[in-house]
Amino acid sequence: MDTKANIITKNTSREDFLVQDEGRKANINEFKEGIKDGIPIGLGYFAVSFTLGIAARNAGLTVFQGALAALLTNASAGGYAGFMLISSGGSYWEMALVTIIANARYFLMSSALSQKLEPELPLHHRFLIGIDVTDELFGISFARKGWLNPYYFYAAMCVTMPFWATGTALGIVAGNILSPRVVSALSVALYGMFLAVIIPPAKKNRIVAGLILLCFIVSFIVSKLALFKAVSSGTQIIILTTAISAFAAIFFPVTQKEN
Repeated sequence: MDTKANIITKNTSREDFLVQDEGRKANINEFKEGIKDGIPIGLGYFAVSFTLGIAARNAGLTVFQGALAALLTNASAGGYAGFMLISSGGSYWEMALVTIIANARYFLMSSALSQKLEPELPLHHRFLIGIDVTDELFGISFARKGWLNPYYFYAAMCVTMPFWATGTALGIVAGNILSPRVVSALSVALYGMFLAVIIPPAKKNRIVAGLILLCFIVSFIVSKLALFKAVSSGTQIIILTTAISAFAAIFFPVTQKEN
């Protein structure tokens, strides 16, 4: 009886070992795939974050401060808004609120991405993935067939985040070395980054195009009104973003079918 029990135990242990070994191999393969898919994204991050470093330099940040901020946030619009508020002397609550508004889409992306994770996936994996849900990482992760392996996402994070931080740091260094005229010229690339964000959806949707134009017009009008002279630029951004977004949601709601 004891011999049969020992045989069963050994067979069970061997099966468990084989399952664990297959799981490790699958994680390694997914990690390699994440590195491969993350490299081109990282190169794109490097180009964009270099110009973001110019904004960090104009805000008075050191190379270490800018690189650390980029590494911890890994956000383009949110990072730029934060640096602009620092340079304009904005308050902490303004910076927090503007960053939340600028990155509000990530709440939706995180919710959608959670549906790609296995129900039994431990909570710590979910928290780690939530650290760096960006547009591009969300896209490649959602394109994966079946459940998303967290090690695929970790690999993409490990590749892209250093590119973003390094590009920001080099942008600050270049801003400290280059002449003010050259730095000013490089800063124009930031506007190109935002144009690359807003033009594609505007071409596909007339309502989005109209709202973007409305934002430009209203922002210009507000900047000239005496009523808003005492209000900081950061607070103006918060008020306009909230008001125009609410207007669009009420009068031009997106149905579930359209979404």
